Amino acid sequence: MSNFNRYSKTITEEESQPSSRAMLIGAGINPDRLQQPQVGIASAGWEGNPCNMHLNALAAYVKEALIQEELTGLIFHTMGVSDALSMGTTGMRYSLPSREIIADSIESVAGAQWYDAVIPVMGCDKNMPGAAIAMLRLNRPSLMIYGGSMHSGNYKGRKINILSTLEAYGKKLSGDLSKEDFEGIVLNACRGAGSCGGMYTANTMSVAMEALGLSLPYSSSNPALSEEKKLECITAAKAIKNLLQKNILPADIVSEKSLENAITMTMIMGGSTNAVLHLLAIAKAARIELNLEDFQRISDKTPLLADMKPSGKYLMEDVHEIGGTPAIMKMVLDAGYLHGDCITVTGKTLRENLTGINPLSDSLHLMFPFNNPIKSSGHLQVLYGNIAPLGAVAKITGKEGEYFEGNAIVFNSEEETIEGIKLKKIKKGNVIVIRYEGPKGGPGMPEMLKATAAIMGAGLGNDVAFLTDGRFSGGTHGFVIGHITPEASEGGTIALIEDNDKIVIDINRHTVDVLLSDEILQERRHKWIAPKPRYESGALLKYSYLVSNASEGCVTDNMRK
Repeated sequence: MSNFNRYSKTITEEESQPSSRAMLIGAGINPDRLQQPQVGIASAGWEGNPCNMHLNALAAYVKEALIQEELTGLIFHTMGVSDALSMGTTGMRYSLPSREIIADSIESVAGAQWYDAVIPVMGCDKNMPGAAIAMLRLNRPSLMIYGGSMHSGNYKGRKINILSTLEAYGKKLSGDLSKEDFEGIVLNACRGAGSCGGMYTANTMSVAMEALGLSLPYSSSNPALSEEKKLECITAAKAIKNLLQKNILPADIVSEKSLENAITMTMIMGGSTNAVLHLLAIAKAARIELNLEDFQRISDKTPLLADMKPSGKYLMEDVHEIGGTPAIMKMVLDAGYLHGDCITVTGKTLRENLTGINPLSDSLHLMFPFNNPIKSSGHLQVLYGNIAPLGAVAKITGKEGEYFEGNAIVFNSEEETIEGIKLKKIKKGNVIVIRYEGPKGGPGMPEMLKATAAIMGAGLGNDVAFLTDGRFSGGTHGFVIGHITPEASEGGTIALIEDNDKIVIDINRHTVDVLLSDEILQERRHKWIAPKPRYESGALLKYSYLVSNASEGCVTDNMRK
């Protein structure tokens, strides 16, 4: 394998690099193994989050398996932010920026240490796109391991998960849930290691990574603590050896076609709006043109089939039970919705990976048939209008309706919104506008799940709509439109809306408008004063200066045009 140490030989074989060899020997590498290809194992493991708490153990399985393949595995670490833990607080502003820190840190370590290949071991939702961006920047043999989902909790005979806690809070506020039951749900929602179990952003992105070809088959559906997940870590060592031998690179795998596969599976599975931000950013790292119109084009022709939470019944543990993600992908491929000729990290095409996969065994009726879908077109819809001249993204599963008209009730932060819910300011028919929460203005474009879940729990979920320049969690359901661009802090129209302004959202026409004349909007724009930045130093101030808008994927390395 010494012929495949294409990068590490710079520091292990160059006579002019004695200090490099000395340091590696000092780190415990046997001098006889210095010429083995070096594989950086990037673990996002840390103790404070169920999504990530087991990843260091998975990384250790990978390292041990690499030894058997005569490869040198070297574990290093990147960071993570727990969305569910920080949700509804100012800590959530660090969530999306963490994607860029993850990408930068993996690129920095692997680049500086001259690793020949990279295996990121990722958990919570920003981990995966961050790692994919780094893999594409480095463009060395790489594959990703997803840490897997946690099992559902149980309270009084009912399956519960992390979203149940936030909706329980709304029920408690409305007086429909006792303190005892509220605490019971909180104590039983999370059963240890693994990512949140629904088709929230983590599982949306894990499915997208598998459809992209950047992870091994079944990676997205193997549960966190399963034997299958351990076996995946062992198999990854053989797979990375094959990628090194054949020099198959992330840029060979991520293509226009494989990105379409990822978007298609996001639509089929009812995935998170965050997939739009992340796949735009991944495409940019791959130097592939992808825009909002591509999402709408694919959404128009792709049905929603998976009855997954948050709007449906099932969790990723149920996908595992019926045959795993490959069984669903085989069904979608056979129906003509996927490009089967895309190369993957197995060294085989997607079609070859799915050959011989057992057909879907769907005793749960988790997947609806193509001739009777939940929704005949995708649930992610791109909207434009005077509120969002550069675009917005709606998550409409069909259960919410496709038209909403109502009077605005305006809040300048999520915290204000929660206070409004507590004070029962929000009424049926309102369009709740949450602004100054965009990528620059938030900063960090926090998710509004605490607010939307509280509204659901309060029984208003079917009677109001949400508009925000922030994001919505994959756990959000209801009539919600996010990613409004331009954002409020840049003087977008959302900054000019006032209480009781009439707003019309028409999904079939792909429009979101406030019913005000251009003259009135211009008059308000002249009076508008940009708010002072919320942060005067640190990572969030830096992010607010660097980040692009939501319609461009919120990337921070967009200086090169």
